[in-house]
Amino acid sequence: MNEQLKTFVQVAESGSFSKAAEKLFISSTAVMKQMNLLEKQAGIPLFNRTNHGVRLTEAGAAFIKDAEFMLQYYQEALIRMRQAAQANRHIVRVGTSMLNPCKGLIDLWNGFSDLFPQFGISIIHFEDDAHTLPTTYRTIGQSFDIMVGPLLADRWKDYYRLLELGSYRFRFAVSRHHRLASKKTLSVTDLYGERLAVVNGGKSSVIHDIRNFLVKNHPQIRIKEVPRLYDIDVFNRCEESNTVMLTLEVWADIHPSLVTIPSDLDFAVPYGLLYPLHPSEEVNQFIAIINEMNVGKKGTKSKFS
Repeated sequence: MNEQLKTFVQVAESGSFSKAAEKLFISSTAVMKQMNLLEKQAGIPLFNRTNHGVRLTEAGAAFIKDAEFMLQYYQEALIRMRQAAQANRHIVRVGTSMLNPCKGLIDLWNGFSDLFPQFGISIIHFEDDAHTLPTTYRTIGQSFDIMVGPLLADRWKDYYRLLELGSYRFRFAVSRHHRLASKKTLSVTDLYGERLAVVNGGKSSVIHDIRNFLVKNHPQIRIKEVPRLYDIDVFNRCEESNTVMLTLEVWADIHPSLVTIPSDLDFAVPYGLLYPLHPSEEVNQFIAIINEMNVGKKGTKSKFS
C-alpha cells in the first residue's frame, strides 16, 4: 500500500502516468497497474484519463491530502522505530591492528548478524608497538571490549580471557633477497648455518617450546632471541639484517619485502577473541553468540580460557 500511495501522489503531481514513471524510476505499465489496483481497492475512480494526461476526480482530490499525510506519518513511524531499535542496540567495540586484524571476526559475524539486530560492532584501531602493547593487553575492556589475535602473550593472561576460534601454524619469513626465498616449503634443516630470530617478549609457552626443540635437536641453527613483542619494527630489522624470522601464517602479507614460507615445524598457536576477565553482560552475550555460531560452522567445540 505504501508504494501505491507514493505512486498516487506522484501521478497527481505530474498529471501523467509516464512522467510519474520517470520520476519513480519504474515503467509506465507498472504505474498504471498500481493505480488500477488502488482504484479497485477504493471502489471508485481516482483519475480522469484523457489523451492529454490524467487529472484527479473529486474523490481523488479528496483523497490526496490523506495520502500525503499517511506517507509522512509512515516515514515518521520508520524513524521512531529505528530510533527505538538503536536505543536498545548494544555496540561491541572491537580492537584491530596490523598484527591483530579483526577481519576474521567480522567475516564470521557478517554471516549471521541479521539474526541478532540488537548487537552492532564498532572497530577501534590500536598500534602494534612493543612499548605500548603490554598496556593494551592489560587494559582490554577499556578502550575496546575485545580484540582478535593469537595467544602469544602468556605473561598477561591474568588480565584477559580467550575464546579460542582456531589456530595458526608457525612459518619462517625471509628477505626476498635471501638464498631461501625461492623455496616453496622450508625444512628445519634448511636453516642450518642461518640466524633465526625467535621473538618472545610475551613469554609464550609455545614459542618457548619451539626454541627448546630447535636448540636440542638442531644446534646448527643460530638462535637469536628477541625479548620483545612482535611489532612491525621486528619485521623491518629481520629484513634489513637478512635474518630468518619465526612467524605465523596469518602474517604472510605484513611486510612486502619478506617472504613467508610454510615449514615442517609442527607447532601451532591458538587464536581467538581476547576479552576482559569480567566483561559486561552485553559483551558476555556477544561472546556466547560468537562461540555458538563458530561451533556450528566448524562442527567442533570452541574453548573458553
